[in-house]
Amino acid sequence: MVKISFFTTFFKNIAFPVGAFLLAMLLWLFVVSGDQYTMMLDLPIEARNLNSQKTYLEEVPGYASVILKGKGRDLFKSYVLQNYSDIKLVLDLDGISQEYEFILNDYFEKNPRKVVIPPSHNVSFIEVVYPNRINIRLDEVMEKKVPIISNIQSLVKDGYLQIGNTQFEPDSLIIIGPKVELNKINEVHTAKDTLFNLSKSNRGTIDLISQNRLIKFSLKKINYFLDVQQISERIIVDIPVKVINKVRGIRVFPSPQTVSLTVVGGVNKIAEIKPNDISVIVDFNSWKLEKNFYTPKIAVPFDILNWKDLSPRTIELGVARESK
Repeated sequence: MVKISFFTTFFKNIAFPVGAFLLAMLLWLFVVSGDQYTMMLDLPIEARNLNSQKTYLEEVPGYASVILKGKGRDLFKSYVLQNYSDIKLVLDLDGISQEYEFILNDYFEKNPRKVVIPPSHNVSFIEVVYPNRINIRLDEVMEKKVPIISNIQSLVKDGYLQIGNTQFEPDSLIIIGPKVELNKINEVHTAKDTLFNLSKSNRGTIDLISQNRLIKFSLKKINYFLDVQQISERIIVDIPVKVINKVRGIRVFPSPQTVSLTVVGGVNKIAEIKPNDISVIVDFNSWKLEKNFYTPKIAVPFDILNWKDLSPRTIELGVARESK
């Protein structure tokens, strides 16, 4: 502990101040010196005159490392102001329809005005160090409407349920990008999220996931809605009985003509159900002369949790020939 404390104290009180002083001295000598120096800086790359019907198939590098020459004070000024001044490298894309490779040093030697350095900087461009070439690949720009797929997991409290799927507003969006890439995309997913212990409907916003930076979305976030309701029961009466696959010339009489049952689901959802929303079906193909009673098939709306207590449980079929 004594050794550690000694070295910590030494570094704070002696080594760090001395190092900072030496660095400041070197920087001061560099700044005030009128001698010529070279320095490497990262300059932004600006691609201009892209055809309005085209877009990039690959990303263009945002920066290039270049060597600049000038007096120490001027290089220091360029270094300090590089993010705040209009110093940059320009690539002219006019006339490029599909693909073109820029050999950067050759390009800027032939087009020195494409190296934009404000006169106030008093520095000159020497060469590009990296990258030494940039390959521009273009494709037809396209837009496409795709649906939104949820990555939201909802965990409701006991005694509650979610009605239907997660709803989005809007339920789709426009994506824009190179045609060859958009042909691979048929849907857009939300970010992953889990909502716990839900006991009421929930609204919010969530990010959309983009796997390709060349593809632009018309929206960055999407509004979602989860319809969460308490589980309840309700008896539905006067549900009509339907007979399917009847035979021409044969009259079929179901008895009774209506039934009742209990539906189980969200309290608000089951309150909206009408008798005609439920299908009670007897298939005449199963009819036999010696058999009078048949168990119907029941179909309820998909967002109903369950049904029970069908009354009566079986349907009698009366069959007679139609009179000519």
